[in-house]
Amino acid sequence: MNNFDGLGLHRVLAKSLAHMKYDKPTPIQAQAIPFALQGRDVMGSAQTGTGKTAAFSVPLIEFLLRNERGTALVMTPTRELGKQVMDVMHQLLGPKSNIKTAFLIGGEPMGKQCNQLRNRPRLIVGTPGRISDHVRRANLDLDDTRFLVLDEMDRMLDMGFSIQIDDIVKHIPSERQTLMFSATMPDNIMKMANKYLDNPERVSVGSTFNPAKNIKQEVIHVSMDDKYSMLVKELHARDGSIIIFVKTKRNADKMAKKLSNDEFEAEAIHGDLQQRKRDRVIREYRNKKFRILVATDVISRGLDVPHVEHVINYDLPQVPEDYIHRIGRTARAGAQGSALCLISPQDGRKWHAIEVLMDPSKKSSNKHARNDNSKRKPRKSYGKKFGDNKGKSFSKDSRRSRDDRSEGGEERSFNKPKKFKRDDRSEGEKSFSKPKRFKRDNDRDGERKSNESRGETRNTSSEGDKPFSKKKSYNKDSRPNRSDSRKSNNDSSSGKKFANKGGNNSPKRKFSGDSKKRTAA
Repeated sequence: MNNFDGLGLHRVLAKSLAHMKYDKPTPIQAQAIPFALQGRDVMGSAQTGTGKTAAFSVPLIEFLLRNERGTALVMTPTRELGKQVMDVMHQLLGPKSNIKTAFLIGGEPMGKQCNQLRNRPRLIVGTPGRISDHVRRANLDLDDTRFLVLDEMDRMLDMGFSIQIDDIVKHIPSERQTLMFSATMPDNIMKMANKYLDNPERVSVGSTFNPAKNIKQEVIHVSMDDKYSMLVKELHARDGSIIIFVKTKRNADKMAKKLSNDEFEAEAIHGDLQQRKRDRVIREYRNKKFRILVATDVISRGLDVPHVEHVINYDLPQVPEDYIHRIGRTARAGAQGSALCLISPQDGRKWHAIEVLMDPSKKSSNKHARNDNSKRKPRKSYGKKFGDNKGKSFSKDSRRSRDDRSEGGEERSFNKPKKFKRDDRSEGEKSFSKPKRFKRDNDRDGERKSNESRGETRNTSSEGDKPFSKKKSYNKDSRPNRSDSRKSNNDSSSGKKFANKGGNNSPKRKFSGDSKKRTAA
């Protein structure tokens, strides 16, 4: 397959390919597209940046144009890759296409996506998490799905989408065509392929563990203290657009701010950004509004920006395979690019793992193969002091792991007794901090009520011994004799306050206006 003309494609699709200047297919496209046009399942793998998106987009659009019924579903691991796939699909469909589409990704309003689904779209692109949400909410019906694409399958499994993918595929008819594409093909991917694909055609182009030949790789060994200053020096020495990869989202924000303070045009992108801001950053970077993009591995796959000339790994990736995808952001579509790694002494093992991945013939040297455990002294066996009654020592194998402890709690951890003791207090146990507060509040309430009613006294019955029980209210006839309870208050100025308010048995008293002496009524 030297060009797309001999495939007999639909006239709309052929016109779109010519407009997009897709003249000569890439190796992965040349091998995968003919099988897919025949209706065969395809399992494809190739180096990043070799045109896998068009390899499944062309047969998918051909299916939609040739058939009036049937829908197509494309799942991608990230929002950025999904947006890129949807843009390619729209270009292939053409501006006047009547085929409706829906874009289902996280970070966007559900209502907007529900409106798209109500229009009965025939092409759906999205991430597994959001697609699964719509399926569970009965917003998305997949009974008529006849074309399924799983893009970057290895990445989706790494991100933990296996459960969502299983739930989605259960709602899709078994009579379908499935295309699975991945940059790598480990054993778990092969198992998923056997599960989802029916006698697929295996298409592989080049080594998936080697970067493109047109990428110039450079390595600089530097201390952690000098790493940023070395980065600034390299940025001044390089021209063109640059992507700097760091390990965490926080580091991405800090790096972009620090570079901006040093008069570099830099923006950060990571998974915590709102979708609107992520779209804005990618759009402005494509349009060369700024020169340096500081990113986490959220864009290590699928981001297609042709003008990226340099990739700098300020932090090495946690997974060796991600190194291939990172540097694959440059040298797209046959262009030239460079990749620089700033390696500190703490990065020795990570870099060695990357080297072994790219060249398995390199055997581990003693320097790198030896891990921290080899530097430790041999573990001494325990004697009778820690043995059983027979004096047998407890070896490593005989000791039960923490996960093997019984659920009954017979073997508890040594750092939790106090916590269990505190949490397991019976309901009858009282807090040491609250009784006084409750008692003080209740006493105040009693005094306040007593002053307001001026005839009520605290309950002195047996029920009054209960500190939190409600006080009994007394009616006018049943109130106790106040002469006994307030005998000490009948003298001095307090008698004025309670004048004519005494109990039923207390003598009434009045005051003479002139002498202000108390006289019995």
